[in-house]
Amino acid sequence: MRTIIHYLMFVSLFFVGFLVLNYYVFFGMSFLLGFPMDNGFYILMLIAALSYPVSNIIERTVSNNITRIFYTVASAWMGISFYLLFFLITYLVLSFFITLPRETAGITIAILTIIISSYAIYNSYLLKIKEIEIPLKGLKDDLRVVHLSDIHIGSVRNSGYMERIVTKTNKLNPDVVFITGDMVDGSARLHKHTFKAINRFNTPVFFVTGNHETYEGLDEVFRVLGSTKLKILQNELVEFKGIQVIGVEYSFGRGHLKKILSQLKIDEDKPSILLYHLPGELEDANEAGIDLQLSGHTHNGQMIPFNVLVKLMFPYMTGLYEYKGTKLYVSQGTGTWGPPMRLGSRCEITLITLKS
Repeated sequence: MRTIIHYLMFVSLFFVGFLVLNYYVFFGMSFLLGFPMDNGFYILMLIAALSYPVSNIIERTVSNNITRIFYTVASAWMGISFYLLFFLITYLVLSFFITLPRETAGITIAILTIIISSYAIYNSYLLKIKEIEIPLKGLKDDLRVVHLSDIHIGSVRNSGYMERIVTKTNKLNPDVVFITGDMVDGSARLHKHTFKAINRFNTPVFFVTGNHETYEGLDEVFRVLGSTKLKILQNELVEFKGIQVIGVEYSFGRGHLKKILSQLKIDEDKPSILLYHLPGELEDANEAGIDLQLSGHTHNGQMIPFNVLVKLMFPYMTGLYEYKGTKLYVSQGTGTWGPPMRLGSRCEITLITLKS
């Protein structure tokens, strides 16, 4: 019951914020292009503002091909409206310094938004392979690792996308696959058949939870993913080909990583890899003797200009970092959350060659 109340509160707050955004966007474009702000204006604005929260509720109750299309279009509009807002604010700032014809400005904003949004939507469906090499002390033989993160299987990306990931991963012929959280999106009910492609991985697969598994409810997530070949690590250490693989679950608690690592018997003479959704607390990982941490969560900001805000929150935003000998690799994410758009980032499958 508490989960339902929290969900309804979130949807209500989101609707209010999205309504304000849509009002400004519709008002701004109508003002620039000279469209009348009559009853039709307010009806269209209300439909646009309701589209995402309503489609979200529908998808959580009755999901089918039609509702998924509605949800995908509503999600895309959320991203498009943000770019309209961004250009309208840019126009407002520029108008203090230079005189810009309103109609010309409106047409320019519309064209720029269409071009940028179309590219961002197209770019979000490309699945890129990124290859890097990382030396790992104490490793006897080279190891091919595929790192996946933030796949976000739900309404926009479902079983077909999971099939694509598995097919591309298997072609890389890895020794092991590590998935660092947010396998599920939370936009649709979970079904076991959506994740059956996981069983087609031709190598062992280790998984730790992210924030979206926590939002969805771990019992429900484990019920669905428990039928796959995933080895779900819950604050534990296992050995794989001479490597200590440590999996720490996502938690809202502060100091969670340090607390869990202190409870595990990590042998600093053996190579160790930490799977942890959040790309932070590298100092704590180093103190515990971790050699390599794999994380995700940031999506590399997913869409410009949000990358600037994400960078302020997570200094380790994407790529390879090092702190006193402990390395951290942060994935840009293999899927998307919210708008099916990527600008200034990409969906990636990371092939990491661990060098002996």
